[in-house]
Amino acid sequence: QVQLAESGGGLVQAGGSLSLSCAASGRTFSTYAMGWFRQAPGKEREFVAAISEGGRFTYYGNSVKGRFTISRDNAKNTVYLQMNSLKPEDTAVYYCAAAGTYTFTATRYNYWGQGTQVTVSS
Repeated sequence: QVQLAESGGGLVQAGGSLSLSCAASGRTFSTYAMGWFRQAPGKEREFVAAISEGGRFTYYGNSVKGRFTISRDNAKNTVYLQMNSLKPEDTAVYYCAAAGTYTFTATRYNYWGQGTQVTVSS
């Protein structure tokens, strides 16, 4: 069982940056691949980024590639999402999730956090 808690959301102007964190409970964090997803009002959940168990491999959604960076610190049981050059269309609730395998498919993620709101003003 893994419990996840996101933090770091907030309001930022377009072009600005935010850093999200996701703290995980349990001693098996390093055995899970981690991902970030987002969901805007009236829209489907969207894949943002994923990172493999050891952090060697990362993968990004097309809409954030080159602007967002996912990373993890297994010693701290934490995964991060650095978001730069933010756009109003990045406004959404951001969720971190844990999966038993490195994937960008939401249905393969077993554990989810409660989400943190990110709002980008124009």
